[in-house]
Amino acid sequence: MTRLDWAERHLKYRFDNADLLQQALTHRSASKRNNERLEFLGDAFLNFAIAQRLYELRSEATEGDLSRLRAFLVRGSTLAEIARTLGLEQQLLLGPGELRSGGGRRESVLANALEGLIGAILLDGGARAAQRCIDVLFAERLESLPEPENLKDAKTRLQEWLQARGHELPDYTVESAVGEPHEKTFTVICSVPADGWSSRGSGSSRRKAEQDAAEKLLASLIDDKR
Repeated sequence: MTRLDWAERHLKYRFDNADLLQQALTHRSASKRNNERLEFLGDAFLNFAIAQRLYELRSEATEGDLSRLRAFLVRGSTLAEIARTLGLEQQLLLGPGELRSGGGRRESVLANALEGLIGAILLDGGARAAQRCIDVLFAERLESLPEPENLKDAKTRLQEWLQARGHELPDYTVESAVGEPHEKTFTVICSVPADGWSSRGSGSSRRKAEQDAAEKLLASLIDDKR
Protein backbone atom coordinates (compact mmCIF):
# COMPACT_ATOMS: atom_id res chain seq x y z
CA MET A 1 0.00 0.00 0.00
CA THR A 2 1.40 3.40 -0.95
CA ARG A 3 1.39 6.27 1.53
CA LEU A 4 -1.27 7.99 -0.58
CA ASP A 5 -3.48 4.92 -0.32
CA TRP A 6 -2.80 4.67 3.41
CA ALA A 7 -3.84 8.29 3.94
CA GLU A 8 -7.02 7.84 1.91
CA ARG A 9 -7.97 4.71 3.84
CA HIS A 10 -7.26 5.97 7.34
CA LEU A 11 -7.67 9.75 7.09
CA LYS A 12 -10.52 9.61 4.55
CA TYR A 13 -8.62 12.12 2.44
CA ARG A 14 -6.81 11.81 -0.89
CA PHE A 15 -3.86 14.16 -1.25
CA ASP A 16 -3.46 16.10 -4.50
CA ASN A 17 0.08 17.06 -3.52
CA ALA A 18 1.92 13.89 -2.54
CA ASP A 19 4.96 15.94 -1.49
CA LEU A 20 2.95 17.46 1.36
CA LEU A 21 2.05 14.01 2.64
CA GLN A 22 5.69 12.96 2.38
CA GLN A 23 6.79 16.03 4.34
CA ALA A 24 4.15 15.44 7.02
CA LEU A 25 5.52 11.95 7.61
CA THR A 26 9.19 13.00 7.66
CA HIS A 27 10.88 13.38 11.05
CA ARG A 28 13.55 16.04 11.45
CA SER A 29 16.17 13.30 11.89
CA ALA A 30 15.58 12.21 8.29
CA SER A 31 15.61 15.48 6.36
CA LYS A 32 15.79 19.25 6.59
CA ARG A 33 12.43 19.25 4.83
CA ASN A 34 10.49 17.72 7.68
CA ASN A 35 7.13 17.97 9.42
CA GLU A 36 7.95 20.58 12.08
CA ARG A 37 6.36 23.55 10.28
CA LEU A 38 3.35 21.47 9.29
CA GLU A 39 3.07 20.33 12.91
CA PHE A 40 2.92 23.98 14.01
CA LEU A 41 0.11 24.65 11.56
CA GLY A 42 -1.75 21.44 12.37
CA ASP A 43 -1.56 22.03 16.10
CA ALA A 44 -3.12 25.48 15.76
CA PHE A 45 -5.93 24.27 13.50
CA LEU A 46 -6.62 21.19 15.62
CA ASN A 47 -7.08 23.35 18.71
CA PHE A 48 -9.50 25.60 16.82
CA ALA A 49 -11.44 22.71 15.28
CA ILE A 50 -11.84 20.84 18.56
CA ALA A 51 -12.81 24.06 20.36
CA GLN A 52 -15.52 24.68 17.77
CA ARG A 53 -16.91 21.16 18.07
CA LEU A 54 -16.95 21.35 21.87
CA TYR A 55 -18.70 24.72 21.71
CA GLU A 56 -21.41 23.12 19.57
CA LEU A 57 -21.71 19.91 21.62
CA ARG A 58 -21.62 21.39 25.12
CA SER A 59 -23.84 24.46 25.02
CA GLU A 60 -24.06 24.71 28.82
CA ALA A 61 -20.35 24.20 29.56
CA THR A 62 -18.31 27.01 31.10
CA GLU A 63 -15.14 28.34 29.51
CA GLY A 64 -13.10 26.43 32.07
CA ASP A 65 -14.93 23.18 31.32
CA LEU A 66 -14.45 23.64 27.58
CA SER A 67 -10.75 24.32 28.10
CA ARG A 68 -10.32 21.15 30.15
CA LEU A 69 -12.15 19.06 27.56
CA ARG A 70 -10.09 20.48 24.73
CA ALA A 71 -6.84 19.88 26.62
CA PHE A 72 -7.94 16.28 27.21
CA LEU A 73 -8.65 15.72 23.51
CA VAL A 74 -5.54 17.35 22.04
CA ARG A 75 -2.95 16.21 24.60
CA GLY A 76 0.02 14.26 23.34
CA SER A 77 -1.07 10.93 24.77
CA THR A 78 -4.46 11.14 23.03
CA LEU A 79 -2.88 12.07 19.70
CA ALA A 80 -0.39 9.22 20.02
CA GLU A 81 -3.23 6.77 20.73
CA ILE A 82 -5.01 7.88 17.58
CA ALA A 83 -1.77 7.66 15.59
CA ARG A 84 -1.23 4.08 16.74
CA THR A 85 -4.71 3.03 15.65
CA LEU A 86 -3.88 4.41 12.19
CA GLY A 87 -0.63 2.46 11.96
CA LEU A 88 1.18 5.78 11.61
CA GLU A 89 4.47 4.42 12.96
CA GLN A 90 4.90 2.24 9.86
CA GLN A 91 4.51 5.28 7.57
CA LEU A 92 7.07 7.54 9.25
CA LEU A 93 10.37 8.48 7.63
CA LEU A 94 13.05 8.52 10.34
CA GLY A 95 16.80 9.02 10.38
CA PRO A 96 19.00 5.96 11.08
CA GLY A 97 19.69 6.90 14.70
CA GLU A 98 16.06 7.67 15.45
CA LEU A 99 15.04 4.42 13.80
CA ARG A 100 17.48 2.37 15.87
CA SER A 101 16.31 3.97 19.11
CA GLY A 102 12.67 3.17 18.37
CA GLY A 103 11.74 6.80 17.87
CA GLY A 104 8.70 5.90 15.80
CA ARG A 105 7.06 4.45 18.89
CA ARG A 106 7.58 7.53 21.04
CA GLU A 107 4.49 9.46 22.04
CA SER A 108 5.90 12.84 21.03
CA VAL A 109 6.99 11.65 17.57
CA LEU A 110 3.59 10.10 16.84
CA ALA A 111 1.64 13.08 18.18
CA ASN A 112 3.74 15.55 16.21
CA ALA A 113 3.35 13.55 13.01
CA LEU A 114 -0.43 13.45 13.41
CA GLU A 115 -0.49 17.23 13.80
CA GLY A 116 1.76 17.45 10.75
CA LEU A 117 -0.75 15.44 8.74
CA ILE A 118 -3.55 17.78 9.77
CA GLY A 119 -1.42 20.74 8.72
CA ALA A 120 -0.69 19.10 5.38
CA ILE A 121 -4.38 18.45 4.72
CA LEU A 122 -5.15 22.06 5.62
CA LEU A 123 -2.70 23.27 2.97
CA ASP A 124 -3.66 20.65 0.39
CA GLY A 125 -7.44 20.71 0.67
CA GLY A 126 -8.39 23.67 2.84
CA ALA A 127 -10.09 24.12 6.19
CA ARG A 128 -13.18 22.03 5.39
CA ALA A 129 -11.07 19.03 4.42
CA ALA A 130 -8.97 19.36 7.56
CA GLN A 131 -12.11 19.69 9.69
CA ARG A 132 -13.61 16.56 8.12
CA CYS A 133 -10.44 14.62 8.85
CA ILE A 134 -10.45 15.76 12.48
CA ASP A 135 -14.12 14.78 12.79
CA VAL A 136 -13.23 11.28 11.57
CA LEU A 137 -10.21 10.91 13.86
CA PHE A 138 -11.97 12.19 16.98
CA ALA A 139 -15.50 10.87 16.36
CA GLU A 140 -15.52 8.25 19.12
CA ARG A 141 -13.95 10.57 21.67
CA LEU A 142 -16.35 13.41 20.90
CA GLU A 143 -19.29 11.04 21.34
CA SER A 144 -18.12 9.86 24.77
CA LEU A 145 -16.74 12.95 26.45
CA PRO A 146 -15.94 12.63 30.17
CA GLU A 147 -17.26 15.03 32.77
CA PRO A 148 -15.00 18.11 32.89
CA GLU A 149 -14.69 17.88 36.68
CA ASN A 150 -12.94 14.54 36.24
CA LEU A 151 -10.33 16.10 33.97
CA LYS A 152 -8.62 18.33 36.51
CA ASP A 153 -4.99 17.33 36.67
CA ALA A 154 -3.52 15.72 39.77
CA LYS A 155 -1.69 18.85 40.94
CA THR A 156 -4.90 20.88 40.81
CA ARG A 157 -6.91 18.20 42.62
CA LEU A 158 -4.23 17.85 45.31
CA GLN A 159 -4.09 21.62 45.80
CA GLU A 160 -7.88 21.87 46.12
CA TRP A 161 -7.95 18.93 48.57
CA LEU A 162 -5.29 20.54 50.77
CA GLN A 163 -6.83 24.02 50.67
CA ALA A 164 -10.26 22.68 51.59
CA ARG A 165 -8.76 21.20 54.76
CA GLY A 166 -6.56 24.14 55.72
CA HIS A 167 -3.22 22.58 54.85
CA GLU A 168 -0.21 24.25 53.22
CA LEU A 169 0.31 23.86 49.49
CA PRO A 170 2.76 21.19 48.30
CA ASP A 171 6.36 21.64 47.20
CA TYR A 172 7.82 19.90 44.15
CA THR A 173 11.52 19.07 44.03
CA VAL A 174 13.39 17.33 41.22
CA GLU A 175 15.33 14.48 42.78
CA SER A 176 16.98 13.23 39.59
CA ALA A 177 16.93 13.39 35.79
CA VAL A 178 18.72 10.50 34.11
CA GLY A 179 19.08 9.20 30.56
CA GLU A 180 19.81 10.55 27.10
CA PRO A 181 18.52 14.06 26.28
CA HIS A 182 15.63 12.66 24.21
CA GLU A 183 14.82 9.87 26.67
CA LYS A 184 15.22 11.36 30.13
CA THR A 185 13.40 10.01 33.16
CA PHE A 186 12.63 12.59 35.84
CA THR A 187 12.00 11.77 39.48
CA VAL A 188 10.18 14.38 41.57
CA ILE A 189 9.28 14.52 45.25
CA CYS A 190 5.96 16.11 46.17
CA SER A 191 5.83 17.10 49.82
CA VAL A 192 3.82 19.02 52.39
CA PRO A 193 6.60 19.72 54.91
CA ALA A 194 4.39 21.07 57.68
CA ASP A 195 2.50 17.78 57.84
CA GLY A 196 5.40 15.48 57.01
CA TRP A 197 3.68 14.09 53.90
CA SER A 198 5.58 13.22 50.74
CA SER A 199 5.51 11.01 47.68
CA ARG A 200 7.80 10.27 44.77
CA GLY A 201 6.78 10.29 41.11
CA SER A 202 8.52 9.73 37.80
CA GLY A 203 7.93 10.57 34.15
CA SER A 204 9.49 11.47 30.82
CA SER A 205 9.28 15.19 31.69
CA ARG A 206 9.36 17.23 34.87
CA ARG A 207 5.67 18.04 34.46
CA LYS A 208 4.69 14.38 34.11
CA ALA A 209 6.80 13.43 37.13
CA GLU A 210 5.14 16.18 39.20
CA GLN A 211 1.70 14.98 38.16
CA ASP A 212 2.62 11.39 39.04
CA ALA A 213 3.91 12.42 42.46
CA ALA A 214 0.81 14.54 43.14
CA GLU A 215 -1.47 11.68 42.10
CA LYS A 216 0.29 9.28 44.47
CA LEU A 217 0.24 11.70 47.41
CA LEU A 218 -3.44 12.51 46.90
CA ALA A 219 -4.31 8.81 46.70
CA SER A 220 -2.47 8.10 49.94
CA LEU A 221 -4.16 11.01 51.73
CA ILE A 222 -7.61 9.91 50.58
CA ASP A 223 -6.91 6.30 51.55
CA ASP A 224 -5.80 7.42 55.01
CA LYS A 225 -8.90 9.68 55.25
CA ARG A 226 -6.93 12.54 56.73
